[in-house]
Amino acid sequence: MQGQSQQQAYDRGITIFSPDGRLYQVEYAREAVKRGTASVGVRAADGVVLAADKRARSPLMEPESVEKLHKADDHVGVASAGHVADARQLIDFARRQAQVNRLRYGEAIGIETLTKTITDHIQQYTQVGGARPFGVALIVGGIENGEPRLFETDPSGTPYEWKALSIGSDRSDLREYLETEYEEGLSIEEATGLALDALGESNDEGLKPEGVGVARIRVDDAAYTEPSNEQLESILAERDLLATDGEETNDGEETNDGEETNDGEETNDGETDDGAE
Repeated sequence: MQGQSQQQAYDRGITIFSPDGRLYQVEYAREAVKRGTASVGVRAADGVVLAADKRARSPLMEPESVEKLHKADDHVGVASAGHVADARQLIDFARRQAQVNRLRYGEAIGIETLTKTITDHIQQYTQVGGARPFGVALIVGGIENGEPRLFETDPSGTPYEWKALSIGSDRSDLREYLETEYEEGLSIEEATGLALDALGESNDEGLKPEGVGVARIRVDDAAYTEPSNEQLESILAERDLLATDGEETNDGEETNDGEETNDGEETNDGETDDGAE
């Protein structure tokens, strides 16, 4: 009991380290990310691909209202997993920074610079009293000086650069799949197929065009684009990933809390089980 009470004392304050050097609130924020549905990023030779599981919690919900992919600038896309409201705040912050850079320097912001600006902002919420960490992880991908770049942000405020990665539920399994299947020099079309294959690993019932999001930024025009549902349906059918049943199971539904659980449901609390996607 004494050990438990000591731990509770340390996890009540974001500014307090435990005796073994841990910030429990940051670790809890990472758990919120794990409860969100999966997002995947793949860096290709000629661009960057972002893909996200964005199944609606009800057939009455408009699929377009489930946002997991975001355009931060013409040449930058962002995918999220975790607390929905936190993701929205960070996306807005990233867009403002991209606009400030264009106005101040007359050029597009670098992907690494933008990512580190975001993580600097996140890090401030790990050492200031009266605030909690952001319970969301982001994949930031885009074109910088004619080269594709792909980064991850962590609730601790640490940036990582990847060739391919996944965030959200089933992260470990999806990462193992990407480590096995990823090859250097992939084309953007091959990277799109790999990203969808990875999402299919955690969806036994298959994928539907309206339940998955894909964004691509190509090197040749450095423009953020999203394939139409018709194009996605063609790709899914070609890769034998298209769902054949008429409806999604409960593990693809979101609940009322704003956050998705590991099985794809959102709960009613607005954080942890309720506010993550």
